[in-house]
Amino acid sequence: MATDAYPILREELIDRRRQLGQAVSAGVPTLQVERLVHEVDAALARMDDGSYGLCEVCRQPIETDRLIVDPLARFCLEHLTPDQKRALEADLGLAAEIQKGLLPGTRFYHRGWEAAYHYEPAGIVSGDYCDLVPAPCGDFYFILGDVSGKGVAASMLMAHLQAMFRTLIPMALPLPELVERASRVFCESTLPSHYATLVCGRAGESGELEVCNAGHLPPLLIAGGGVTQIEATGLPLGAFCNEEFATSRVLVEPGQALLLYTDGLSEARDASGRMYGTDRVRALVLGQRGRGPKDLIETCLRDLASFRTGAPAGDDLTIMAIRRSAAGREGEEPSF
Repeated sequence: MATDAYPILREELIDRRRQLGQAVSAGVPTLQVERLVHEVDAALARMDDGSYGLCEVCRQPIETDRLIVDPLARFCLEHLTPDQKRALEADLGLAAEIQKGLLPGTRFYHRGWEAAYHYEPAGIVSGDYCDLVPAPCGDFYFILGDVSGKGVAASMLMAHLQAMFRTLIPMALPLPELVERASRVFCESTLPSHYATLVCGRAGESGELEVCNAGHLPPLLIAGGGVTQIEATGLPLGAFCNEEFATSRVLVEPGQALLLYTDGLSEARDASGRMYGTDRVRALVLGQRGRGPKDLIETCLRDLASFRTGAPAGDDLTIMAIRRSAAGREGEEPSF
């Protein structure tokens, strides 16, 4: 099994074996404990003989994200038993419902700002991260990111990021320090191969926008007669545990908008394999000045569907649009 997860999975199995040994010593030698002891010992033996991570039926590699979730897995998805497949389908369905519950409201209004987003997993769950968070100081934070990998493991990391930012935002840290802390915790609590590209921004009532771009695709500021990119100001989150981040500041006038997206848009391909590309995104939004967030996103989705001409989605897709309104909307509450 050639994967960066190998050393950490081994440590986890050894720790589980120790805990099971303590349970037996404490006088709880149930059949379940005995079975788990046997399974952990067998997994460690497979690591020693080099067969760990290979399906016991076809000898092909087991999906890495499944091993991260369950280090005792012995079969690839194709060779699960019917009962195992039903249990996995039920777990994935529950994971998808939990992930939907973590998303903010689809329409957002806050002190002269409005936002909308489109969130579309390529499979049952997504590794994209999307959030809109009002802060006690009166500003609001917007976050859009893409976790490395796919499937259940990536969706778990997405939930991890959401919990970190929701915990850190009320602390009113300067934006660079907020992202630095999130990156450090993410790095220290995930596998070395895991990282996340991410844009985190703070919008004030005066129209000031502060943006930290941690290795993500540049957000597009649609202003005046053109489109301006907000380039990366740091490496992806979790790439190193001692990263530092800088921010960009812009003043957004009423009617101007910001578009953020993941590579499910820019790297989408049509039936012939041709890539959608960032240039097409820029050209599309250039002709959409003055449009509201929802209309801007719907225009992007229509153009993407026309480009794909029926080709399947190859990656998770998230698009977020934020616009400064002339004034806050009366009677509308922020969506949490």
